[in-house]
Amino acid sequence: MTHLLSVYGVAGLTAYFGLLHVGKPKEGETVVVSAAAGSVGSIVGQIAKIKGCNVIGIAGGKDKCQWLTSELGFDAAVDYKDGATFKALRAAAPKGIDVYFDNVGGDILEACLSLMNNRGRIACCGAISQYDGVPSAHGPRGVPGLIVVKRLIMQGFIVMDYMDQSAAALKDLQSWVASGKLKVQEDVIDGFENTPRALIGLLAGENRGKRMVKV
Repeated sequence: MTHLLSVYGVAGLTAYFGLLHVGKPKEGETVVVSAAAGSVGSIVGQIAKIKGCNVIGIAGGKDKCQWLTSELGFDAAVDYKDGATFKALRAAAPKGIDVYFDNVGGDILEACLSLMNNRGRIACCGAISQYDGVPSAHGPRGVPGLIVVKRLIMQGFIVMDYMDQSAAALKDLQSWVASGKLKVQEDVIDGFENTPRALIGLLAGENRGKRMVKV
């Protein structure tokens, strides 16, 4: 039943449509996803691998990065908490980035913009960096200059835009889960009274996969 709230719910459909309909990755391309250990990002990366892409995840902490590469099959992972995101990304993607799935905005978006290949695609899904705390004073530099020079497509989307195609998406997602190509990670916390703690932890990036509260 929990899968209906994660991989077969908003998280899975957001990952599916954002990557395949907005990012439009091609086999052999390099795909980068931020908040890669989260409910959406963890699925985005796995779908990109299913489509034959080189996948790099950006997450907070060595444990999460290790989980992405050892358990979910990401080709590389960058720990943004190390403080050298651009340098680590450049090393992980020496041929540049073709598709960036953005869940955070801010400084990480800025780092990825500089490494985008010509005619790359950016799917703007969320802006976690602005949900809690003070956003960057300067915002992502290079806008619109890099978008123009590199001829990038940068598009925001809402999953509800594609709900008329949800049956086909669910068929694919169910097939990948059944075959083991797509692993589902869920973070379930018991007790309605723990909802505030669950939300605070979510904003702090404690979760792996979809965080839910069981009542």
